[in-house]
Amino acid sequence: MLFGIALAVGAPAALSGLGKFIDAITPSIAAQASDKVAPVSGRTLPVSRLAPPSRALVPITNRPATTSITVRESASPVIAICIDDLGADPASTLRAMALPKDVTLAFLPFANATPALAVDAERQGHEVLAHVPMEAISATNPGPMTLKVGAPDIAEKLAWSLARVPGLSGVNNHEGSKFSTDTASLTPVAEMLAARHLFFFDSRTIAGSQIVPVAHKFGVESAGRDVFLDNVVTEDAIKAQLDQLAAKARKSGIAIAIGHPHGATLRVLAKWLAEDRGLHLVPVSEAIRLRTERNMLLAAE
Repeated sequence: MLFGIALAVGAPAALSGLGKFIDAITPSIAAQASDKVAPVSGRTLPVSRLAPPSRALVPITNRPATTSITVRESASPVIAICIDDLGADPASTLRAMALPKDVTLAFLPFANATPALAVDAERQGHEVLAHVPMEAISATNPGPMTLKVGAPDIAEKLAWSLARVPGLSGVNNHEGSKFSTDTASLTPVAEMLAARHLFFFDSRTIAGSQIVPVAHKFGVESAGRDVFLDNVVTEDAIKAQLDQLAAKARKSGIAIAIGHPHGATLRVLAKWLAEDRGLHLVPVSEAIRLRTERNMLLAAE
């Protein structure tokens, strides 16, 4: 009788432990792709094609600890800033990590230093993204494991990229002027992001990008950037783009910018953010959530 009681009490814990053991010994696609792949924190859900995806927006479950606000509650215009192309140059990446923690940081999955730097960035309070290489219209090579239009291995390559960036909350596209316009190729990307509760930030490398509508079709939170900070890499030009970001935020309530870890960009940005401009800086995920909320309110009016 005592043995039966002990077995009954211990069964849930045993089953739970068994599940963790199975997860631990099951090789992932990413681990098969590289012997240096780092695990993705809290991201163990597989992509399933057996059940239709939920059309409700998938909640972002790995946001940094920040106080959420609503569109109606926000007294100040909201801005978000993402610095991407990180990981390839550790020195410039560390300088980007010294920016205020609400600046979102996007790491190139194939960079050797990315796993360790991404862990440090998340520990410092930054929101971390995988800057996933996607096929461009030009002859530009975005890097290893590039997602290509119509390829049969899109899901496998995306899984590899996600596994290379520990602690990520979402992804944005590196290049992708060709890939981001192809709805069929974007579908397995949106499916995987939905299954893993990750958001899709559109870098908008081309006007005809279909990232946002495809992501929304599968319940993935998504929005595109409004301002590119450093197409022209001079301090005056970057400051002008930051002022444009502020103007767009004051006009519409929310604006999102992308920049790169150029010395000029990081210097101007650090100084600009240190000054009180009556703006509320939030991570990209928070800006996407607020923009989604705003659009829903506008649609309901």
